[in-house]
Amino acid sequence: MDKPATPPREAATTTTIPRRPQSPPTPEITRRIEENRLRAKAIREQRDAELRASDVQQTDGSTTTAAPAGKKRPYGSISRAEVPATNRDARTSPAKEGEGLQPVSRKFTKYVDYNFSAMTDTKGGFLSIEDDPWNKSMSAGVPGKPEAEQKPANMTAAEWERLQLIKKLQRNKSGPFEPGLSVLADENTRKRCRECKTVEIDFVWEEVFGCAVCNGCKQKFPEKYSLLTKTECKEDYLLTDPELRDPELLPHLSKPNPHKSHWHDMMLFLRYQVEEYAINQKWGSAEALDAEFEKREQDKKRRKEAKFKEKLLDLKRKTRTEAFRRNNAKGDSNGSGSGPGKAARFGDAIGDRGKHAHEWGRTVENAEGMTVKTCLTCGSQVEVMEF
Repeated sequence: MDKPATPPREAATTTTIPRRPQSPPTPEITRRIEENRLRAKAIREQRDAELRASDVQQTDGSTTTAAPAGKKRPYGSISRAEVPATNRDARTSPAKEGEGLQPVSRKFTKYVDYNFSAMTDTKGGFLSIEDDPWNKSMSAGVPGKPEAEQKPANMTAAEWERLQLIKKLQRNKSGPFEPGLSVLADENTRKRCRECKTVEIDFVWEEVFGCAVCNGCKQKFPEKYSLLTKTECKEDYLLTDPELRDPELLPHLSKPNPHKSHWHDMMLFLRYQVEEYAINQKWGSAEALDAEFEKREQDKKRRKEAKFKEKLLDLKRKTRTEAFRRNNAKGDSNGSGSGPGKAARFGDAIGDRGKHAHEWGRTVENAEGMTVKTCLTCGSQVEVMEF
């Protein structure tokens, strides 16, 4: 049985209808088309003129000129002198506090530099309290020194800075807290400079040191009004810690330590007050102070030399023992040791007489200052300490 086959597709019979040629527009249609084009052009030009003459108000209060459609916008429409608060542009002036972006906190302005070559190796991968004093979780603060004040939560940064500035001015007695000078004040009670008799004195020095002096005289007479540290007072004037810590004996001015902020405050003393106490009261005269200084320097040098001699004698003792062993080993090679092929040791027999027993003589002091005693048989010496 033959399979059914798909019959071939019949060719489509299409009849091509010839298009009629388009008739040209009549003069009436041509006139209407031209009128409509001119009317639309006039309306477009009128609208462009109205847009150029009028300003469009913006939401931020500024005005800008709208450009016609299809043309480039003018520069004034995209560049504004007053940038809105929502624009995060770094070129603009910083926003006021409470508006827009907040300023960077002051605690992030300090850069902490760690010298890893001078740090203590804790073998645990962490920093010690001495190496990381800024870590508040590890360090509880310096004993005897109050903790730094912290900004209250209900106070803004500007208010906190203003409060710190006021406290600094009060401490330095400057600005609005500087004591006033009045012409009505009594001349008998008015404080004047010790040198130039001016009334414009340093009130901080007058309060701390009890010394009325102006800033010009402090720079003019540094041999009298310069400040000394506690270390300089101890080394140059031979003063002790109890004397320097007595405010009635020697008043001092406290300032933050410039080397590290977590160290104790510096104690600054007035030079002429230190010299007056050290020379006139404690030592009696400058010659006595110089003599005491020379005496202490000689004692220091003597202790240093004694320590050096002690180390040198220890080295000599060790060297003498090694030399004795080498000599015994050398004698053993000549047949006088304890046996052939065996290294001689301290206390072995000399020759063939068996174990040697030392016979010590009297204890004497040699030329080196050492107390020694000598064996009468072998001649070896040992150091003896007598009490």
